[in-house]
Amino acid sequence: MHDQVECVREVFRRHGLRCTRQREVLYDALAASRSHPTAEELFESVRSEDESLSLATVYNTLEAFTQAGICRRIPSTNGNGPCRFDAEVHQHVHLAMPDGRVLDVPEELGEKLMRCSTIGEIARRMGLDLSKVSVQLVVGERPEG
Repeated sequence: MHDQVECVREVFRRHGLRCTRQREVLYDALAASRSHPTAEELFESVRSEDESLSLATVYNTLEAFTQAGICRRIPSTNGNGPCRFDAEVHQHVHLAMPDGRVLDVPEELGEKLMRCSTIGEIARRMGLDLSKVSVQLVVGERPEG
């Protein structure tokens, strides 16, 4: 447990973030999650650890984490659902499910997609130097019938 806390504190130091107990609890929970939680889901998951924590603090903290580059905000695909958050900030591919969940594509398949020659061709044709690629595949509802 102590090593985990030190690890989280080191992440904060490297990214210039003030270290508070609430931030530690939230980052630890986010980093441990594979469900890409919404702010509300994250709030519910840590509420018992820190009853003084407010939903506004969770939103403000997630904004600070996003700005510092230690988490990623994943907008909803329909534009009016809640954002989800991911502490895995390396380039990887997400699947957006019809029910709002976000899943990680298996690493080796995501890497194949990210290495796709089409990405390089887009950069060449448009005269751009791409520094980052973000891919989210959206799964549609299957038609009945």
